Amino acid sequence: MNSRLRHWREAATLLLAAGRPGRPPRSPSGPSDYELLLLRRSPRSGFMPGAHVFPGGLVEAADFSAEWLGLLPAPPLCGLGPVRPPPPGSSRAPLFTTDRARLGSPLPGEVAFRICAIRETFEEAGILLLVPGSGPAAGGGPAPPLPAERWPPAAELSEWRRRVRRDPRCFLELCRRLGCAPDIWALQEWSNWLTPVGRAGGRRYDTAFYLCCLQRRPPHASQDDQEVTALLWSSPPEAIERFKSQEIWFAPPQFYELCRLCNFSSLRELHQFSSDRALEGCERWMPVMLTASDGYIQLLPGDELYPEDPDYTGEKKVIMSTDKKVEDLMKEGSVFHRIVIKNINNLAVYVNIQAKYKHKNPVMIDSHCSDYNSRL
Repeated sequence: MNSRLRHWREAATLLLAAGRPGRPPRSPSGPSDYELLLLRRSPRSGFMPGAHVFPGGLVEAADFSAEWLGLLPAPPLCGLGPVRPPPPGSSRAPLFTTDRARLGSPLPGEVAFRICAIRETFEEAGILLLVPGSGPAAGGGPAPPLPAERWPPAAELSEWRRRVRRDPRCFLELCRRLGCAPDIWALQEWSNWLTPVGRAGGRRYDTAFYLCCLQRRPPHASQDDQEVTALLWSSPPEAIERFKSQEIWFAPPQFYELCRLCNFSSLRELHQFSSDRALEGCERWMPVMLTASDGYIQLLPGDELYPEDPDYTGEKKVIMSTDKKVEDLMKEGSVFHRIVIKNINNLAVYVNIQAKYKHKNPVMIDSHCSDYNSRL
């Protein structure tokens, strides 16, 4: 937790994929043998009310507590693999390079943000991503569920969930009580999004996105009926179909990541890719909004219109706008890394640049059209 930040707060979120029971259904992009956990935010929420999101939330001081070292392997990385140096011309996201020891914690961001994502997943969805003992589970595939004998009775689990929601320090107590550690080794670094400047409401978050593959859906999953009012398991293509039909809606980062996951129809393939790629790290992306006459474009790093010196803090009061239509801007351009926004349920991702950090570009999907577009 970095109390010195003035313009945004640090957060972590989890793309939780689980093997789906039965025969994979057909979808416009083919069958998929896994589902993602999506949570519907309360309509009373001050940030993205009513949106479907991945579980996650703000990093708390408890996530950086030195007491976690009693449950984890030796620091500094506590059994996590070291991230390789970034490619030439790129840099490691500040979220991960901040010297946490100078801020009073022996835990690096790579560990604490994973603890945060696991804790928030328990608070919001009742799912415990833990492993017995103090080290990673054996085996190289998707993570197995916590053994049934380790789960407390339902009433006790609900009480622990209430306590952790009220005081994040109680999550450490719960892990001690169960003789388990947060399964930080099952969470693979995936991406890092910074809320754009000028967002309505002024709330901004520097968020670490992790991906975790589970063998099957965990038991006891349920919404907390406070921050979260509904819970949905859905494959990425199915989720996008629901979005297109306006059953649900996503913010642009979630839509982008769902499009990226459409590259993978197999849970094992997704797990292997994310495990191999995670050691490459990622860069921080802050979308920059360009206002056109008939919509908006969120520009991402690498796009030909992305500013050379983006206004990260908002202090420069830079506003990008044009009288041109979105269609004209697309016809005039040639190097794209952008999300076109016509309205809340009409998004389209356009990418033709080379992905960095050995990542995948998203499958380009226009949420307002019936067909899945091919790549440029």
